[in-house]
Amino acid sequence: MGIENADIPFAATADDNTKSSFGTDHRRRPHTFDRLAAAVLDERGTVVRWTATAQDLTGFNGEEVCGLPVLKLVAEVPDELRTATQIPASGRVRLRHKGGDTVEVTFQAARVEGPAEFLVVAAPAHHVAHHVHGAALLRALSSQDRITIALHDTDLTIMQTNAASGPIDGCAVQPGTRLCDVLCAEDAESIQTVLRQVLETGVPAARINQRVSWRHHPGRQRALSLSAFRLEDALGRPTGVAALYIDDTDHVRARRHLDLARDVAERVGSSLDVVRTAQDLANVLVPAFGDLAAVDLAQSVYDGEEPAKRLGGGDLHLRNTAMAPATAAWPARTRGGNLIPPFPDNPFLRGFQNGRTFVISAEDYGAVLADPQLTDFHIPPGCHSVMVAPLHARGLTLGAISVWRCGRSAPFTEDEVDLMTQIASRCALAIDNARRYTREHRAAVALQQRLLPPATTETPAAQTAGVYRPAGGGAEISGDWYDAIALPSLRLALVAGDVVGHGMAASATMGRLRAAIQTLADLELEPDELLTRIADLVQRLAAEAPAGDHDIVGATCLYAVYDPVTRRCAMASAGHPPPVLVRPDGTAEPVGISPGPPLALSGMPYETTTIDLEPASVLALYTDGLVEHGEAGSNEGLRRLTNMLAAMCRPDRALDETGQALLADLVAAEPRDDATLLLARTRAVPAEDTAHWEIPAEPAAVSQAREWAARQLSRWGLDDLLFSTELIVSELVTNAIRYGRAPAELRLIRHDVLVCEVTDSSSTQPRMRRAQTTDEGGRGLFLVAQLAGRWGCRHGQNRKTIWSEQSIERSY
Repeated sequence: MGIENADIPFAATADDNTKSSFGTDHRRRPHTFDRLAAAVLDERGTVVRWTATAQDLTGFNGEEVCGLPVLKLVAEVPDELRTATQIPASGRVRLRHKGGDTVEVTFQAARVEGPAEFLVVAAPAHHVAHHVHGAALLRALSSQDRITIALHDTDLTIMQTNAASGPIDGCAVQPGTRLCDVLCAEDAESIQTVLRQVLETGVPAARINQRVSWRHHPGRQRALSLSAFRLEDALGRPTGVAALYIDDTDHVRARRHLDLARDVAERVGSSLDVVRTAQDLANVLVPAFGDLAAVDLAQSVYDGEEPAKRLGGGDLHLRNTAMAPATAAWPARTRGGNLIPPFPDNPFLRGFQNGRTFVISAEDYGAVLADPQLTDFHIPPGCHSVMVAPLHARGLTLGAISVWRCGRSAPFTEDEVDLMTQIASRCALAIDNARRYTREHRAAVALQQRLLPPATTETPAAQTAGVYRPAGGGAEISGDWYDAIALPSLRLALVAGDVVGHGMAASATMGRLRAAIQTLADLELEPDELLTRIADLVQRLAAEAPAGDHDIVGATCLYAVYDPVTRRCAMASAGHPPPVLVRPDGTAEPVGISPGPPLALSGMPYETTTIDLEPASVLALYTDGLVEHGEAGSNEGLRRLTNMLAAMCRPDRALDETGQALLADLVAAEPRDDATLLLARTRAVPAEDTAHWEIPAEPAAVSQAREWAARQLSRWGLDDLLFSTELIVSELVTNAIRYGRAPAELRLIRHDVLVCEVTDSSSTQPRMRRAQTTDEGGRGLFLVAQLAGRWGCRHGQNRKTIWSEQSIERSY
């Protein structure tokens, strides 16, 4: 510039990274550059005028620098500046400071009109860089669609914002606007509370979630993420608040939809009960998706059946199954019951039956229904829009989901329609699974109920009452069973058994075992022999089972036979818990028996135990589900059962009532295993209703036996049975003398039938045959079969008994 670079004494320079631009002394006092430093140079680069802001920047006053070449103030003169012929329009240099430091500045120069002078303005370079970067950042933020920047003054009035084009409320936001002019009063006050706190404390607020509604459009809700920090002047005094509002509506909606889909997957379908599944669905949808939800299912779904395939209006046989929240005020549904009135035929209904989800306003929905009664059922008070989705599975419409939004809730969107369609499809499968389970479970329960005997029986030997509680409170079926089988000669067989496993297979096995035991009981086998034959049957069933299931076919069983004439009870156990005996005096104890192996193991012997029973005694047979509970063990459970039987088995209390009370006290509402209990209150045939004689081993004993029988029947007033009884006694005694071995016995028993028994010491099984016309004998048993109602033979140890029964027509 033609200016000499004269030396002026300055202190040594320092690194800007460790010292302030103003030197050590100036770091301790607040120096700011609120104004640009300015100087006027002539065309040769000589300082002609010097401003106060230039003095603030360099520490030199006007008297010290005016008249000097400006390059004297430059600490390091760049080559391009040293050789320049005129003052550059802009640049960056390091100036000397009077305190000895240097100041790096950015400058701009402009020619002044009139005299040949230049105006030079300068500012610290880092300040300029900050301003440049800040301006770039502000422009970038202002151009973002999802980010709204608002500068609030100390009264929280909006002074400047990039929302002037109207993204906030659909109209321009002018300077001087307050949040309450844009947002609903409640939402505006919530945000202003945060801004006031930032203004007062200076602590920034970061990512505070706010849900807002516009003042002029309350139904339009947005999810905002608010961040705010305080604005300060050069002296650190608050001048306002800068707020960044990030629109997270789409992200929040997507996250909410994912959360809802996850909740549906986790909470709906965990139960195989149709009603509970529907209620779980309604509970998930409120309030996550709507303010009120209702689930209606076809009546046939309750019964496990498929709904009718039909299109068009009419009675769809729907029932309101679930609602949420439970406290919803919907008088038509709560007061009118849960049956849904018939629908009119319209395009909406046909689209719904074809699997389409639709959204409609309350007003339009009422016009579509066109019926006040239907409107009351389908439009709850205070709601403005509804989404109805069909529960459509395998081409069947199982029901409908109705979700309502009320008050300030936003209307449904298209992406929410897609979400609800997916939810309805998933939940329809869950409900259909529950429906099909209901059908299968009812069939299984019906099968098991058909396999069990009547709950109570009345026989000459005993009064019985059986109670049964399936596992899972009815949700599962198993192979536990009990039975009371009336046997000849007024005897009674009592059975309790437990098949391994659960489900239809266990029930089927139980049915086969029960049928086999009934058949073998009619053969009047001893308890140990009967269990041996049943064990062989179980082995055959295991061999027939599919590969891999052989080890899970098995059962335990207790078989007892009570004779009301002798008042004795013979029993044997195949791995089954012992029965409990309650005597007439109220004392109770388990019967000491020797249990054999479970029925899955054949080839092992069983042992028969015989006890005497007083009349009015109670014998309790049960399965392990009644006595095994968690860690308590079966011994503790048996002790509890024994004590409770002693307390509850009173003569004046019905057996079925006692059994139900025992199950209620001993078994949980939803037990892990089936529980079965059979109670038998014994009876005895009075001595005057029986007669007994020993038969001599001689042919003359046949006529003598006829005379004994005739006299006894006359005493009993059964003269109408004299002829047939004499013939039966004659044939049975003849066979005993001819084919049997002494000693032989004749016994008559009177009850509702007349029983005639002949016992001998031979084990030969009698056989009835049709004799030829030329045969002199062989007609005895054939004749007995014609005269008696039924007849048979039972075997004991080293003996057999042939018996017959005749009905007694009249009372005595």
